[in-house]
This record gives sequence, C-alpha cells and structure tokens, in this order.
Amino acid sequence: MFSVNAEKCIGCGLCVKDCFPRDIEMVDGKAKINNVTCMKCGHCIAVCPKAAVSTDDYDMDEVKEFSSEEFSISSDNLLNFIKYRRTIRQFKDKEVEEDKLIKIIEAGRFTQTGSNLQDVSYTVIRGENLKTLKDMTFESLKVIGENMLNDPSPEMSRYKRYAQMWLDMYANYKQDPKNDKIFFNAPSVIVVTANSDVSGALASSNMELMTNALGLGTFFSGFFVRASQNSKEILDFLNIEPGKQVVTCMIVGYPSVTYKRTVPRKSASITWK
Repeated sequence: MFSVNAEKCIGCGLCVKDCFPRDIEMVDGKAKINNVTCMKCGHCIAVCPKAAVSTDDYDMDEVKEFSSEEFSISSDNLLNFIKYRRTIRQFKDKEVEEDKLIKIIEAGRFTQTGSNLQDVSYTVIRGENLKTLKDMTFESLKVIGENMLNDPSPEMSRYKRYAQMWLDMYANYKQDPKNDKIFFNAPSVIVVTANSDVSGALASSNMELMTNALGLGTFFSGFFVRASQNSKEILDFLNIEPGKQVVTCMIVGYPSVTYKRTVPRKSASITWK
C-alpha cells in the first residue's frame, strides 16, 4: 500500500498531477492516495519534493536521491556506447562472477513493464546444468530440422537451410561437445521469460547494455528460443511459470575478442509527418 506522510507533505500537488490512474487526491491541503486504481508504479515516490510518499509493497531502501554526478550520462557517450557494442561469440574460459550476473538482472528488473506488471523472470544456468540444457537444445533443434526437411509444403522451403544447419550443428556437437555453435562454450546463460514479449524484450535490451558496461559480452540466441518452443523438456527444466514464455536467451561471458571501432549501418528509415 502507498501512503503519504501528512507532516512532510506540503500540498504541492505534483503527485496528483503525475498520477496516471488518478488514484491521488488533495484532502484538506494534503495528498491522499486511495490505493484503488493504483498501479504501484512509484511515480509519486519519485516526484515528491519532500520524500513524503512511501510504500510497504517494495523495499524503500532501494530508493535513491537523484544527483547529476551519479545519474547523468552525456547523449554522445551513450550513443557511442550503443554503437560500439558487438554481438560476442568468442568467450574466454572464465566463469562470470555471481555479483555481475545479479547486476545484469537488476538492469532488467528496473526496466519499465506494461501496466507496471513487473512480469519478467530470469533463469540463470551454469555449470553442469548448462551442459544438460545444451544437450536438450541440440536434440530439440535436430527434431525440428528433421521435421522441416520432411515437410513438402512450399512455405517451408525457405526455412530448409536452417533445418540442414541445425542437423549439421547437432552432428558436430555430438562428435565434439566443444563444437558448440549455439552457446559457443560461454559459461553462463540467462533466459528471460515474461507474459509479454514487449516487457521481456525491453528488459533484455537494458540487460545487454549492463553486460557491456561490466566488461562482459553477450549475444541473443534465437536458435535456443526456437528450440524451447518445441520442447516441453526444456520448459520443464527451466521451471517456466504458467502463462509465461521464453522471450530471449542471453549467452554471457568474458569476450576473447577485442574490437577497435564501431561499424556502419543502413540509414534510418524515418517518416516525418
């Protein structure tokens, strides 16, 4: 429940103005939160000039006062940081520290979600469990590939190159487990699940930025997402909550390659109206 400390409240009305679901009203010159249509988004906590708003739904110790030194980054530096990031498929034989994995997940946890549902979940796989997940993933893609190659329908023809690729990858992995063209022998995997694809994707995008800020590398494995969609075994292994789906799979490790510069991209497709 959200509440207002009447002694601290100066009746400025900023929280009332900023409350999208209109759950706050002014009573006798003080803000009053009704907790009826409240989305628990916390805008009232963030906007109050006197820190008069609090909640027992979340940990208020996580609230930090704004300071330009700690919270600001120049737009040019941010854009360059985004331009410089690369998808990584070459990793060192080095474990990723747990505190860094938690920090990556924190970047996802504080990303906006639709209606503030905060419906994004994270599964971290390492060690022997990662070996088990690899085996299941290669097996699932093998089955998908075989089914695709045996499907004579014209609409399936465009995907058959992937089918053959998955069968070749499976054969190579079985011959030598180090020949891993899905996880690339990275030490850690974070599977992001959510009720909403958008919420999971937004969280994953911020997680990627944090991964790079920590000196780590990552790439999103679309092949794993495809494998999971066709494998109850994988979903059961990951303990996916009912109603949620795998949105992204982040392969995380220390990169064994260093890039010297950014790369060019197509011009943006923009329509001004």
